[in-house]
Amino acid sequence: MTDKTSRRTRITPEEALAYHMEPRPGKYDIVASTPMTTQRDLSLAYSPGVAVPVEAIAERPETAYDYTTKGNMVAVISNGTAILGLGNLGALASKPVMEGKAVLFKRFADVNAIDIELDTEDPDEIVNAVRLMGPTFGGINLEDIKAPECFIIESRLKEMMDIPVFHDDQHGTAVICAAGLINALELSGKKIQDVRIVLNGAGAAGIACLELLKAMGAGHDNCIMCDTKGVIYSGRTEGMNQWKSAHAAVTEARTLEDAMKGADVFLGVSAKGAVTQEMVQSMAENPVIFAMANPDPEITPEDAHAVRPDAIVATGRSDYPNQVNNVLGFPYLFRGALDIHARAINDEMKIACAEALARLAREDVPDEVAVAYGRKLQFGRDYIIPTPFDPRLIHVVPPAVARAGMDTGVARRPIIDMDGYVQSLKNRMDPTAAILQGIHARARAKQARMIFAEGDDPRVLRAAVSWTRTGMGQALVVGRETEVKAELEALGLGDAMREITVVNAANTRHLETYHQFLYERLQRKGVDREDAIKLANRDRHIFAALMLAHGHGDGLVTGATRKNAPVLAQIGHVFDVRPQDGAVGITAVLHRGRIVLIGDTLVHEWPEAEDLADIATSGAAVARGLGLDPRVAFLSFSNFGYPVSERARKMAEATEVLDRRGVDFEYEGEMTVDVALNPESAARYPFSRLTGAANVLVVPARHSASISVKLLQEMAGATVIGPILTGVPKPIQICSTTSTVSDILNMAAIAAGGLGER
Repeated sequence: MTDKTSRRTRITPEEALAYHMEPRPGKYDIVASTPMTTQRDLSLAYSPGVAVPVEAIAERPETAYDYTTKGNMVAVISNGTAILGLGNLGALASKPVMEGKAVLFKRFADVNAIDIELDTEDPDEIVNAVRLMGPTFGGINLEDIKAPECFIIESRLKEMMDIPVFHDDQHGTAVICAAGLINALELSGKKIQDVRIVLNGAGAAGIACLELLKAMGAGHDNCIMCDTKGVIYSGRTEGMNQWKSAHAAVTEARTLEDAMKGADVFLGVSAKGAVTQEMVQSMAENPVIFAMANPDPEITPEDAHAVRPDAIVATGRSDYPNQVNNVLGFPYLFRGALDIHARAINDEMKIACAEALARLAREDVPDEVAVAYGRKLQFGRDYIIPTPFDPRLIHVVPPAVARAGMDTGVARRPIIDMDGYVQSLKNRMDPTAAILQGIHARARAKQARMIFAEGDDPRVLRAAVSWTRTGMGQALVVGRETEVKAELEALGLGDAMREITVVNAANTRHLETYHQFLYERLQRKGVDREDAIKLANRDRHIFAALMLAHGHGDGLVTGATRKNAPVLAQIGHVFDVRPQDGAVGITAVLHRGRIVLIGDTLVHEWPEAEDLADIATSGAAVARGLGLDPRVAFLSFSNFGYPVSERARKMAEATEVLDRRGVDFEYEGEMTVDVALNPESAARYPFSRLTGAANVLVVPARHSASISVKLLQEMAGATVIGPILTGVPKPIQICSTTSTVSDILNMAAIAAGGLGER
């Protein structure tokens, strides 16, 4: 398997800017959660109906959590004085980062967040501005504010406000660091109250790390803090402030090198190269090294392990094991705090978060998480912290935080039914991201040589470059080299020519083999040898299919420049992809947390009962490939024989076909779409064999499937993946002509994962 360090994601400036510009500037929208269509809706939402909750809140302020978004709303606030590792670039420049933080809140914990950039460096002005916004939000997340002002601002706001105020640069890092250290010490056979800890980097994150570890039992004089001037020791005056002075230790050590001798733990939030191999060599047995400087650690795991194979090493990077990643903490801390209407996030809640993360890392890891990271994950020296895409985080960490908040008296509204709360968290998350993550994870594990058949299209070229740069595998682009190079240069991706492979009839040594193969397939279908040669040489879809047929690529994605029916016909010259060959098109539609598969959207024009049964079987297979338990509904305008119609009858007959086949998934029909998807409507038919809402919808004909998908996409804004071509002998997927770069990448990932193969 390819080493992850060689599959590091590479992002170019052009790609980053395009991501933030398309499909419209920024990274999030605000969407109404209540109806806003009729005059009555507007009267309820605004005047006169809104007066009722206004009066209720004025009388009982706590009901603001019931009648407004306050209880699920966090402000992400910065003044841009410490943006990532870029420094003081100002409030406006910090907006992309704060927008990013807002969407992470939503993605990982379903917390609504709004970014607010304050154009001032005056702590008093920031404190006053944030304080005055208190009624709007259920919590405040401070971000990228330089030290020592960040300490002053957070401390004063916590005193003034009755909602959680949390500076993530400090406490987010501290919580994940603490979680990892709990497990590292467990593996090392050491206790936190006994170990000697050295911390390098006396800024916001470093001070918060040490404060939290001391709250967990670390001894004051066992903890040595260092800054650029050396050890912060009792009596030092140079470069000191009140926050550093609180951690001054009684020690003879004066340099980081001195402090590292015999140390059990090193925590680094400083700079690349701050730690040498000699320093690591001098540490105690089974040392723990958290080199968390970004983008490059104080010492790399390779260099540390070269001199101390017994070391447990963590970094801030995703391409090494044991990533200390703040996204494991802040979304779930706030989720738990918001759900108890907390007045604050205290040390006990942070410790509870750390301990919950540590416990989770010791449990068996779900298969989909292991696939996403390309290796078996098991508690040990290379896995002491859960991964950000572990689906259990949402229902494991917030309950622990909430319990700690209730136990320490900061909860306004304690949770009575904790089991019900855990289940609600499981149901809360939109499965869309998990589905797409699984698709890409399986593809990344395969490291496929993906054939992109339409090398003259800028979307396809951008997708091909992204395929290689995101570590998915090798991109083989069908096109003329001069044209591909010119197009890449026009896109600002000229350097990508050396990362992709351009293939065409003029530069392949396999052309004669392709000619002979195609002629033998088509010679009894009215195609002579010369025609076969022209087809292979001139049609990129056929040429790409021939590459795949001969193992000169592992998957094929096409269709971005030409309608899918003629594309499928051209591929049919090389592969058996007709309805009678078992080919079916299944489209995944994802909207507001619900996923349904609709078929057939590609192959069968007017399927009969046997064909419909085939489509259902293919849909069930795709559902399982996406991690769903298939429940198939055969749709019509009638329910179980009423009204009577010849066209509806074939949908009922399809269930009889499946009865005879003895398939191993749930199915029912014929039924209307509301009965299939709405449990309340389905309750009128207690004899139905479906145990829940259907997730595979089989419709009467291709035109109705296409209409359904496009209607959901255009009117409801649904995300559409597909049609996913199934029942084909090789990994082939066909995009639509309206596909975005992301759509093309998704289809390539589906092809690489083998979701549609026979």
